[in-house]
Amino acid sequence: MTNWRWWLCSLLFVATTVNYLDRQVLSLTYEEFIKPEFHWTDANYGTITSFFSIFYAIACLFAGKFVDWMGTKKGYLIAIGVWSAGACLHAACGWATATFTGMESVAAMKAVEFGSNAALAISTTSVWLFLLCRGILALGEAGNFPAAIKVTAEYYPKKDRAFATSIFNAGASVGALAAPLCIPPLAKAFGWEWAFIIIGGLGFIWMFFWAFMYDKPEKSKHVNEAELEYIHQDDAAEAAEKAALAAEKTIPMLQCFKYKQTWAFIVGKFFTDGVWWFFLFWAPSYFSNQFQAPATSGLGQALIFTLYAIVTVVSIGGGYLPKIFVDKKGMNPYAGRMLAMLIFAFFPIAALFAQPLGIAFNTPWWPAILIGLAAAGHQAWSANLFSTIGDMFPKGAIATVTGIGAMAGGVGSMIIQKAAGNLFTYAENAGAAFTFLGFEGKPAGYFIVFCFCGLAYLIAWSIMKALVPKYKPIEV
Repeated sequence: MTNWRWWLCSLLFVATTVNYLDRQVLSLTYEEFIKPEFHWTDANYGTITSFFSIFYAIACLFAGKFVDWMGTKKGYLIAIGVWSAGACLHAACGWATATFTGMESVAAMKAVEFGSNAALAISTTSVWLFLLCRGILALGEAGNFPAAIKVTAEYYPKKDRAFATSIFNAGASVGALAAPLCIPPLAKAFGWEWAFIIIGGLGFIWMFFWAFMYDKPEKSKHVNEAELEYIHQDDAAEAAEKAALAAEKTIPMLQCFKYKQTWAFIVGKFFTDGVWWFFLFWAPSYFSNQFQAPATSGLGQALIFTLYAIVTVVSIGGGYLPKIFVDKKGMNPYAGRMLAMLIFAFFPIAALFAQPLGIAFNTPWWPAILIGLAAAGHQAWSANLFSTIGDMFPKGAIATVTGIGAMAGGVGSMIIQKAAGNLFTYAENAGAAFTFLGFEGKPAGYFIVFCFCGLAYLIAWSIMKALVPKYKPIEV
């Protein structure tokens, strides 16, 4: 039997790795390169990250249907082509800003006095240009997971799909770990523009391999009869399942809002998705501002790497804990999942101690470790939160409710990104006049957001439990 399906799985892994690398270039070049060049404030950066969050969530609602419509091969090629083009286009923002504002060069633009009318024109123009590029990036990146999941359904029997998905999904962790090791050195050696171009260009290289390697199993010259038979071993069972699913009643989107179970999922996503995106977008800036550990330094790279290494290792247990409660304790799946989520809701409390311990011991390692634990708690929480949909809703409504939750998470993320950016700018300008629990100025702003991040999961869990106190599946 040939094993062509595993070669394709390796391509999915690379695509997911590139996906995560592309979205992190901005956060790892913002503080040292982009912020001084375009005279940005944290409020400007917050506007851009909040827009990416909400636009990505909206695009995710339609990405799956687009891939189904275009087909796996063309759909995936278009998705990664769009996001790679969007990533590379960021590099032109400096030249375009200088052109639109009448500056002679990018160097002249950077030399403008901060706070002047010229600086305001530069920051405003560049923000709009970056918003355009981030929108293109988000539009394309939304297609990655729907396309990858579709490939696993085409090339793997049911018993292997979870394993194949875990392999390509590991690309997200690898991308997060690789980003601080490769992006800042590229920006330092060649300029921040080339960091976007080189990382974005990886997607175009991937497209070459995908165009020649992928075809449907039945048409692929690399798949022999034995592998094809292995791939299609579930066809009869799946046909019966599809027939049963077609006969199952679906729930219209507006009707979903009538159920408390839908609102429980909305609350879970709204309060917590933004926490993950906040750590992803702001951690490099935080280490640079508070501990003089820029992303281009060895210390800065080690801090971000350590943070995501903790996330990768600790979050692995997220899916196993409810299984223990169900198998060993005899709990129903929903009760077991909610108990696991309560345990994971305590992990982000570690973020409350990140700022105090970092300042007390004058080291960024405490914040890196504690934020890593908080982010790991989010990943474990999120895995179980998605599973609650299947516990309570009929199969015909799962995709609809998932889309509603994704939108709620996008809105929550948009709010926290925008609020954080404005808060940091205000706190920095106010200086000692702005205080919170012993911290002054921008450190006080960081501590306020960390406090929300630390308590958000317990707040969300409490509301979810109040809405759906016991296991109660919906019957249509």
